[in-house]
Amino acid sequence: MVTKKISFKNKDGHELSARMEFPLGAAPAHYAVFAHCFTCGKGIRAATMISRSLTEKGFAVLRFDFTGLGQSEGDFAESGFTTNVEDLTAAASFLEEHYKAPKLLVGHSLGGTAVIHAAAEIDAVEAVVTVGAPFEATHVTHLFSDKKADIKKNGRAEVNIGGRTFEIGKEFLDSLEKHTTASLLPDLRKALLVLHSPQDKIVNIDNAAEIYKAARHPKSFVSLDGADHLLNDPKDGAYVAEVIGAWSSRYLPRDKKAGPETKADVAAQLGSDGLTTEIAAGEHRFLSDEPESAGGHNMGPDPYQLLNAALGACTAMTLQMYAKRKKWPLEQVTVHLSHSRRHAEDCDNPDAGSSKVDAFKRVLEIKGDLDAEQRKRLAEIADKCPVHRTLTDPRVIIDTETAA
Repeated sequence: MVTKKISFKNKDGHELSARMEFPLGAAPAHYAVFAHCFTCGKGIRAATMISRSLTEKGFAVLRFDFTGLGQSEGDFAESGFTTNVEDLTAAASFLEEHYKAPKLLVGHSLGGTAVIHAAAEIDAVEAVVTVGAPFEATHVTHLFSDKKADIKKNGRAEVNIGGRTFEIGKEFLDSLEKHTTASLLPDLRKALLVLHSPQDKIVNIDNAAEIYKAARHPKSFVSLDGADHLLNDPKDGAYVAEVIGAWSSRYLPRDKKAGPETKADVAAQLGSDGLTTEIAAGEHRFLSDEPESAGGHNMGPDPYQLLNAALGACTAMTLQMYAKRKKWPLEQVTVHLSHSRRHAEDCDNPDAGSSKVDAFKRVLEIKGDLDAEQRKRLAEIADKCPVHRTLTDPRVIIDTETAA
């Protein structure tokens, strides 16, 4: 994944702060735009996780701060739902001019309602995803219902949303009423995925039902059971990201030729944000990261977990191939691994850095009608798997050079 900070201008000439994330390797298969939730920003956890998951599927994703929010220019109090939709069409125009027009729009909360309306104006869009979205944009007014009279009387008023203070203007209220999703969805004719939690306390799941009923096929609904509105639990965000990535591949298939290009067997590329690293191995893509306690985003296994995984996978494969050759009734192999560093028992100077050795603990869980001798032999064969031999071979050399 390659991250690039960019900006583009909206209809009113305001500079909108954005971030582009590209897949590792060759040109992206498709482009997508992510719209954040009401009063949120492009850096919210859900936006980050969903965007990065899509890059693994070959998408390039643009996410930005709506007018007057985050690092974008403009007065939020003078913006409205119409402005949100216009910002999305401006983002699509930017992509079309500098890259390729987006085929996928993803929106969270009110951003989900906005992408439905924007999709109707962007011909290139073929698929739309909403996450915890209200059916009608006017739903958002319940967050500041006690201030509506003040807004209409004085033109604007301060409201508290999620512990933060914002100014809401009369234009915002008026623009909400100008857009009706009920009349728009039947003629949208785009593939639609609706994701919503039954426990959502901000936007009731009945809104998802209304969106689904009003839309035409192809349409899909996935219940995010147990999740909150903002997907604060990283596991919920990761699940949503995986679902969107898998669903989108049905309507926007990725060309295998558009995969990552490298002259080596594997390429690992660190993005510009944190420690999240995208790994390309042939046609396969996955992430490695560090836990949040170590400064990462915890979006993938850490490097030592990947090393354990390589040893475990190689061990299991080797045992299976050996058992098949011997025609032994091996049914299943599970390899449990852990890694640690400990002091070498025979070291004269235990305080020296070289006094520590890397130790792997491997536990074989073998199922099948095997006798004691067969099980003992399989344990011996585990030491002969290629990755085991590589890790224990003192002749292993790692040559490092800098590419031109």
